[in-house]
Amino acid sequence: MALTQPVRHARAGLIWLAIIHVLLGGLLAAGVFTNQTTWAPKLALDLEGGTQMILAPRVQGDSQISQEQLDQAVEIIRQRVDGTGVSEAEITTQSGRNVVVSMPGTPDAKTRELIQASANMEFRPVITGAPWTATAAADRTADADIPAPTAEPANASDTNWITKALYKKFEAYDCPTELASAERPENDPAKPAITCDPGTQYKYIVGPVEVPGTDISDASFGMANNSQGISTGQWAVNLEFNSEGADKFRQVTERLVSATGFQNQFAILLDGVVLSAPTANAVIADGRAQITGSFTEESARALSEQLKYGALPISFEIQSEQQISATLGQDQLKMGLIAGIIGLALVAIYSLFQYRALGFVTILSLIIAGVLTYLAIAILGWVQNYRLSLAGVAGIIVAIGLTADSFIVYFERVRDELRSGRPLTAAVEVGWDRARRTILASKAVNLLAAVVLYIVAVGNVRGFAFTLGLTAIADLIVVFLFTHPMLQLLARTKFFGEGHPLSGMDPRLLGVEPFYQGAGKFRSPATAGAASADSQDDDAANGSQRSLRDVRKAERNGERLTIAERRRLQDNSSVTTGDDKGQGADNA
Repeated sequence: MALTQPVRHARAGLIWLAIIHVLLGGLLAAGVFTNQTTWAPKLALDLEGGTQMILAPRVQGDSQISQEQLDQAVEIIRQRVDGTGVSEAEITTQSGRNVVVSMPGTPDAKTRELIQASANMEFRPVITGAPWTATAAADRTADADIPAPTAEPANASDTNWITKALYKKFEAYDCPTELASAERPENDPAKPAITCDPGTQYKYIVGPVEVPGTDISDASFGMANNSQGISTGQWAVNLEFNSEGADKFRQVTERLVSATGFQNQFAILLDGVVLSAPTANAVIADGRAQITGSFTEESARALSEQLKYGALPISFEIQSEQQISATLGQDQLKMGLIAGIIGLALVAIYSLFQYRALGFVTILSLIIAGVLTYLAIAILGWVQNYRLSLAGVAGIIVAIGLTADSFIVYFERVRDELRSGRPLTAAVEVGWDRARRTILASKAVNLLAAVVLYIVAVGNVRGFAFTLGLTAIADLIVVFLFTHPMLQLLARTKFFGEGHPLSGMDPRLLGVEPFYQGAGKFRSPATAGAASADSQDDDAANGSQRSLRDVRKAERNGERLTIAERRRLQDNSSVTTGDDKGQGADNA
C-alpha cells in the first residue's frame, strides 16, 4: 500500500533527527575514544573552580596608572583570554590599580604569557641581522674595522643609526640568555634597538618605531591568495591599519620594497621581542597587508591574536596566583539541577493532565531537545573550549518552559481545527501550517534576544545568553523533525484517529460532535446548535429541511442518489410513520 505524502514527510523527518543525533554522538564518541575530550561538558570557573591571578602593572618611577588605562587593559586582556578559547573567564579591577583574572582550570604557559604580555607593540625597520647567539670573542670585529656613522640618519632604515658601541653590543648580545632574563630593558621608540626573533633564531638591529601597535585596527588569518585571487594553499596573517597607520605603513613599504638584504624587512615587536619580521614585497597603499611564510594554522592564529590584541596601554606582571574552589558553585549547581527537575516534572504533569496521552509527545520532545543540547554543549567544550557556567544552567532551565510553549501552541491549533469539524489527520496538517508561523516568530524573538544579550553582556551573562539561543535552535529542530512528524503518524492510529477519551484529541471532550456519524447519519440541527442561539437553531433546521426536499425531488425525477441520501430518506420515512402511529394511539 502506497504511503501518503504526510507519512513520507513524517518518516523522513524522524530519519533526519536520528541522523543528527548519530552524527553528534559519533563525533563526541570519537573525541572520547581518542582521549581528546570526555562525555561530560566542560564546566566554568563557578562550577569547576580554577585559577585566580592578580596582575600588577609595570610602571617606571613614580608614575601612576589612570583608570582609563586600567579599563582599557581589562578589556584587551578579556579579548586576549577569549581569543585563546578560554570561556567564562572573569577579568576585573582591584583597588583601582591591579587586574584580577579568574579562569577555569589551570592556564597553560602560552595563556600566561599572553595575559601579561606588554602593551608595547611596535613596527620597526630592520637595519642588519645575525644568528641569535653571541659572536665568539675571537670572531668579533676589531674596533678599527667597525664602521662609524658618516652623517645623520636620513630615515629609520639608515645604517648611520649603528654606532660603534651599538655594534659591539650587538655582537655580544646572546638572545637565549636575554630572553631567559626576568627583566628586559625598555627600548626608546625614537632610537635603534637590538631584538631577538625566536621563530627564525636571528637577532636584529632595528631602527626607530615607525608604526605603533595602536594603529592596527584588525588582524585575522586565513589561506593566502595570489594576484588572481586563487588560494595558494598556504596560511597567511592579514593586517588592517587605521587611516593614520595606513599612511605611515605606505611610506615604510615605499622605502623598503626597493631595499635588499635585511633592510628589506620590517620587524613586528611585542614587549621587545620579534613576533615576525616579514619582507616588503610591494607597496601597501590601502592599509591592508598580508604576512605570508611557513605558517601553520596554529601559528597563523597565534600571530593574528597577538597582533589584534597586542596593543595594551600598560604591561603587567603576575603578582600572585592561587587555586580557587568550586564548592559553593557545586552546591548551587545541585540546587539548580533540582529546580530544573522540578520544573520538568511540573511541565510533564501539566501536559499529561491537559493533553492525556498526547502529553507523552511533549515529554519525549523535551527529552530529545535535552539530549541534543547536551551533545552540542559537550562538543563545543571540546572543539571551542566552551564551558558551562551556572548562568548557562539557568538558561537551560528557563528554556524548558520556552520549549514546551512551542508544543502547546501546536497542540492548541490542532484542537481548534478539530472543533471546526475537521478529522484529526486534516486538523494536524492545517493546525501545523498555522502554528508553524507562530513558532518561528517566537523562536526568532528568542534568538534575537539571546544574540543581543550575548553581544552587549560580559562574563557569566553571556553564558546565559548562549544556552538560551542554543536551546531555541534545538527546540526548532525537535518541533520540526519530531513533534510534528510524530503527530502525523499518531493521527493515523486507531487510538488517536478515532478520538479515544485518553488520547487528548477526543472531539466530544473538546465540545465537538462530528458532522457525519456513520451509517448515513448526520448530526441533527438541534445537536449542531446546542451551543448557539435559538435563531441559529431555526436557521440550521430550515437548512436541513430544504436539503431533504432537494433529495426527495431528485428521487422523483429519477436521479441517482448516494447511499447516504437513500438512508436519510429511509430514516425520515420511519420517523414519519412512527409519529403517525403515535398520534393514532392518542386519538384512540
